[in-house]
Amino acid sequence: MSVTLDIRLKRANKVYREGEVVAGVIMLVCKEPLQHHGITLSMEGLVNLQLSSKSVGVFEAFYNSVKPIQLISSNIEVAKAGKIPGGKTEIPFEFPLHTKGNKVLYETYHGVFVNIQYTLRCDMKRSLLAKDLSRSCEFIVHCQPFKAKVVPTPVNFTITPDTLQNTRERSLLPKFLIRGHLDATNCVISQPLTGEVVVESSDVPVKSIELQLVRVETCGCAEGYARDATEIQNIQIAEGDVCHGLPIPIYMVFPRLFTCPTLETTNFKVEFEVNIVVVLHDDHLITENFPLKLCRL
Repeated sequence: MSVTLDIRLKRANKVYREGEVVAGVIMLVCKEPLQHHGITLSMEGLVNLQLSSKSVGVFEAFYNSVKPIQLISSNIEVAKAGKIPGGKTEIPFEFPLHTKGNKVLYETYHGVFVNIQYTLRCDMKRSLLAKDLSRSCEFIVHCQPFKAKVVPTPVNFTITPDTLQNTRERSLLPKFLIRGHLDATNCVISQPLTGEVVVESSDVPVKSIELQLVRVETCGCAEGYARDATEIQNIQIAEGDVCHGLPIPIYMVFPRLFTCPTLETTNFKVEFEVNIVVVLHDDHLITENFPLKLCRL
């Protein structure tokens, strides 16, 4: 006998803040009346930390601190053992989003080595012959907004062969001068990163100009930290040998879920950086790095 179980939240965007109520319905659809041994609903918020392959084995102490960190956990019994009539049945539920003790609800974040996730899970127990049913549904938590006003701090930059740091033979580099600015490096996560870049001069034609958003995730404990930088997204803002002296706009929207307000805790850190990458036709790669501080208003 076919039966479908689903969790529907009242909010279409599934975004909640601490102190709010997560409300919705459990939907059951079956053709005939259905016997069950109880329906339960659980809510869980976890931080999963993972070590990159280069760090495994380096710190033995890590294995204790890499256990998942539980932020929130609660269970409710939605229905006692009994029968569900044929057709469509909706059972409403409400869960207050409160933490126990002094724990903080961090914002939902899907990273590589740090994952912060909140899920609802509905379980329906059935008799021995029938399989138990379960359904999970992720909802998104936004942290409490930053009360103070964020004052943008514009950053001007000039890139020449002399300003580059990781170069082997500076004398072999072609001559170039690239200027520009970022409107702010302390950014509001819901607003785009903006600025402009100008190629003033270059001996070798420009092949491409790209904007790379990078996440820097740090996991660890007192014995040591593993810090890993990975790319979130790469946007090409110019292709080919651009006109010299022409301002090229920088515009990048922070992707949802893959970014969160900059986070620093005792066991892990999540930070963000942006790279302006200029590729020349002789395949020289020029990169300028800017640390970002993200917050939510």
